[in-house]
Amino acid sequence: MENLGALAILLAFCLSLYSVVGSLIGKWKKNLFLTISAQRAVYSIWFLLTAASSLLVYALMTGDFRMAYVAAHSNHAMPALYKFAAWWGGQEGSLLFWSWLLATYSAIVVFTNRSKFREMMPYVVSILMATQCFFLILNAFVVSPFQVLAVGRGITEVPDGNGLNPLLQYWSMAIHPPMLYLGYVGFIVPFAFAMGSLITRQPGDSWIHTTRRWTLVTWLFQSCGILVGAGWAYAVLGWGGYWGWDPVENASLLPWITATAFLHSVMMQEKKGMMKVWNMVLISATFFLCIFGTFLTRSGVVQSVHAFAQSPIGKYFVVYLTVGIAATAYLILDRLDYLKSESRLESVVSREASFLFNNLILLASCFAVLWGTMFPVISEAVTGEQVSVDAPFYNRINVPIGLFLIFLTGVGPLIAWRRSSLESLKRAFMWPAIGGFALMVALFAAGVRHFYALMSFGLCLFVAWTIVSEFWKGANAIRAKSGGNLFGAMFELTHRNTRRYGGYVVHMGMVFMFIGFTGAAFNKNLITETELGGVLHIGKYELKVSDLRDGENQNYAWNHAVVEVRSGGKFLGSLEPERRFYKSSGQSTSEVAIRRRLNEDLYLNYAGVNENQKPVIQAYIFPLVSWIWIGFATLIFGTAICLVPSKIRLQYARTEVVGMVGKHAPAER
Repeated sequence: MENLGALAILLAFCLSLYSVVGSLIGKWKKNLFLTISAQRAVYSIWFLLTAASSLLVYALMTGDFRMAYVAAHSNHAMPALYKFAAWWGGQEGSLLFWSWLLATYSAIVVFTNRSKFREMMPYVVSILMATQCFFLILNAFVVSPFQVLAVGRGITEVPDGNGLNPLLQYWSMAIHPPMLYLGYVGFIVPFAFAMGSLITRQPGDSWIHTTRRWTLVTWLFQSCGILVGAGWAYAVLGWGGYWGWDPVENASLLPWITATAFLHSVMMQEKKGMMKVWNMVLISATFFLCIFGTFLTRSGVVQSVHAFAQSPIGKYFVVYLTVGIAATAYLILDRLDYLKSESRLESVVSREASFLFNNLILLASCFAVLWGTMFPVISEAVTGEQVSVDAPFYNRINVPIGLFLIFLTGVGPLIAWRRSSLESLKRAFMWPAIGGFALMVALFAAGVRHFYALMSFGLCLFVAWTIVSEFWKGANAIRAKSGGNLFGAMFELTHRNTRRYGGYVVHMGMVFMFIGFTGAAFNKNLITETELGGVLHIGKYELKVSDLRDGENQNYAWNHAVVEVRSGGKFLGSLEPERRFYKSSGQSTSEVAIRRRLNEDLYLNYAGVNENQKPVIQAYIFPLVSWIWIGFATLIFGTAICLVPSKIRLQYARTEVVGMVGKHAPAER
């Protein structure tokens, strides 16, 4: 079986190399047969990598411990879900998963565009397959998932494996890595179309129209991956946080930031013919930051609880990034005449300016996070001493940036194109501004003295007010003409322009998340030892440790505390935080207990017993944190709306809507 898997990867590598060469030569020699055969090779690569992945998953599920990867990441006692998740739970398997996803995306791209973009598609395929070739080099020759355990000249088999990392044996970790990979890998498609458009000097914005939904779906996957990972950290790691500015966490955030900037600025190119260079740079930066994030996770360059062990693949990523970035920069600089803007910024107080400010602020945040992530590496290279950057550095920089971004979220969509008058600004923002300021005054009077928290709550109300007012005004206009109820009118309004109003829902999701983030300013914590029957107090809660229990199963041994929760003398229920010891790996983990409410979470972690045999309880109160997950659900819902075709599609002549056109016209947001 291991020979078949290795052979499938090797054949896929040969075909990816053929696809790159065949696409380019077929294009240059105008040999249609060669071009088509290179595209069909993509389907064969997908078939071969699907076969290889199936063999690896079968080995993990059945416990074929002759294979080193299976012995390192699976065992008999693990549930089937985690045996399957072990596919991406280690270095070698995750790289195969990366390659399989890329092959899947590439096959979809080739199939859906098989009769389109005759000039551009050979270059698109060659870029996709060049990246495929790079990852298959790693799969086939550097870190193969099909290596066997050998003793002398023979093959051996261990009776059981080490099992998946205990921290990964949690349901959300069967979702978090695939979502991130779907985001990481998916961004190569709009990048490939952008480069193909540059190489062939395609007229218009066809590459944007082709990849708009693809980019949006990929951005959604990346968003889901980040937020599901935050939920995993909150529920599993035991320290109560959902984001610690860890280097690997940052690596997933960086391409999300540039992709968010890209999704906003492409509207400028579609409507005004502006920011063409920006868009090329942004989509290129997004793709290379995805590769860079993969490099950080696997090279051992940075230390992280999320990273894989140090491996020899780092130098391969450095070569790929160096060559890819140099080639992309040369191509963009060589095509600057093709990327000239068709319009100019006419006023600082305009929607164009708000998009520009949005991009600048997002890129500033991206640079700050990148600098902080790489500073330990840079400092060690320059001074020989590694200087770490802690969470307060990121917070000092990114909290003000985040507040300005949430402000632009409310302002940008309501400002007029080209320029806005003082009267129109007053009409759009007077009441939201008054409402936000009034909330800040009320909170200050209630005893809130945290400056950033006051600003955040005020801006959240400001943005929410502007979004609700947009739905209210549009729905009222429809109801006045056609009758019916308000909710039906809102549905009709959204269906008429899903891209615009779905975007508003996404913005509302960000408002909810910022409310949750702001609650961190009021966190409370208590870490103390107690005794059976002992009572702890934190905030309004009274916690009584009523029992300690233990047990075991095939996978792990466990012990947990039963904690009765009361408030004002009223019994609210029991929480049972747990400590687990995994037998195969010899590692311990925490299973926290959380009482979730909209206003606050009561969060308990059982740290075991100390040297005096007394239980140690870590208790936290996290105000408003549930609003992060509500915002996450709202963001998914809003993005789904954006993906639905509008009932009425409009085409604009760069500056204004001029009328209805055919089914392929883009919808204004």
